[in-house]
Amino acid sequence: MGWNHPDISLEEMIKLIKGFVDILILASGYQSSGLLAHWDSYNIKRAFQWAHFFENAFRRLRCFDVYQESIVELDAALIEMTSHPAFPQGLVHLSSATLRRARSFLLEHLLHNLPLRDSHLQAVLTAIIEIDLSDLSMTEHDCLNAYLNDLTLQNRICMMDTSTFSDVTPSMETENFTELTVHELFRRQSSVSCISIIEEGVDVLANVVKNSSWKDSDCSLFREQMSHETVPALLPIAEELVDFVTWNQWKSRALSYFLDKRTIRLVSGASLIFSGANKQWRKVFGQLNISEKSSEDDLHETIELLLLGSIASRWNCIIEHLMSVSYDSVPISKQYHVLASSVFEISQTEEIKKSKEGDILDYLMELLGGQIHLLWKSSPALAAVSLPFWPTLYRFYLSDIEIQFQGKPSMIRCCNCIQDSNEHKDCELAERIWCLYIFHVCGSQIIRGGAVVFDC
Repeated sequence: MGWNHPDISLEEMIKLIKGFVDILILASGYQSSGLLAHWDSYNIKRAFQWAHFFENAFRRLRCFDVYQESIVELDAALIEMTSHPAFPQGLVHLSSATLRRARSFLLEHLLHNLPLRDSHLQAVLTAIIEIDLSDLSMTEHDCLNAYLNDLTLQNRICMMDTSTFSDVTPSMETENFTELTVHELFRRQSSVSCISIIEEGVDVLANVVKNSSWKDSDCSLFREQMSHETVPALLPIAEELVDFVTWNQWKSRALSYFLDKRTIRLVSGASLIFSGANKQWRKVFGQLNISEKSSEDDLHETIELLLLGSIASRWNCIIEHLMSVSYDSVPISKQYHVLASSVFEISQTEEIKKSKEGDILDYLMELLGGQIHLLWKSSPALAAVSLPFWPTLYRFYLSDIEIQFQGKPSMIRCCNCIQDSNEHKDCELAERIWCLYIFHVCGSQIIRGGAVVFDC
């Protein structure tokens, strides 16, 4: 039988819902152009009128058996609408059930956007109070006094147990917007508190890692002292101790990068961007107008964002693997030869080609346009854990390392070891080789997204 509502066609209802989706997007804080969306109390009240319309319409449909097939037909149409590549990914779960609580859904978007500006919060609260006072004026002679009494009662409930108030969801049937708003503000406060605690914990861990690492100047001084003061018979032990200090510094530097607040914010942003369809996020980067005329900083930040996006799903495994890596006395020269001999064993499966990570690194290849040297501005650890996932890019990167390892002419030069007749031991090139070794050889499952890791 399908859709059989007497007052509105399915096509007209879908058109109205699309209009409400536009409202929800703006309620999230930004326009489609990326600029901030500015709301005043008048337009917020109008948005709630739309939400109220959908609540009434869908509750009425749900109440009568004769409209059950209409609900099924509508949900099928909504699934088709939300599955379109251009549809906002944050609203893909939109359904008739969601629209039955449209006011609460709208309020979530109005209050959970970041940052919550003072002017925005003031506009929301003004609109909510005006709506409640208007509703009370229809049943109460002294609507202001009735409103204040309700507010006092809610305040007492909050004061009794603030720890659980945010977990208690108000009934969808409530007409009290203030109650819904207080609930959402407590939910937001709880979320912000959790994020703050996590950030503090990460900061503590990052500081511990930084403070446990030797500085470059300390390492150089220690190496010089050992070379002059060590008894010849103890020289091999002293050299190994120097290598351990260098290893500890590289490990700490890699961990510090991944635990840095800036990196975590970037990977969070990358996760959000790449949660959309391929066409959507490509459009986002296309609007950045990245070209040869762009500043180098902009280009390098874009490359970093793409690399982080390719490893976002493996973030926890990467940190765990780095934490678990133990010292191994394998010389850098041997690590390099192991990597060089294994590069042709990497195959690009159809699964990798069709994966989101594959799409991201494929776009990075297009962006680089053969300028592989641009990857050397990225963290050695980030390049090491992301590039082997895409064999072509990895081989180009390893080829650049080979050129520098052998001291051949190159567009970039990260050390002077060959010119100074020194072995690559504590230079940037050695660090990049070590990072590739601990991820690609010692933690090959990390590269392929597996949950199992192999310690060095």
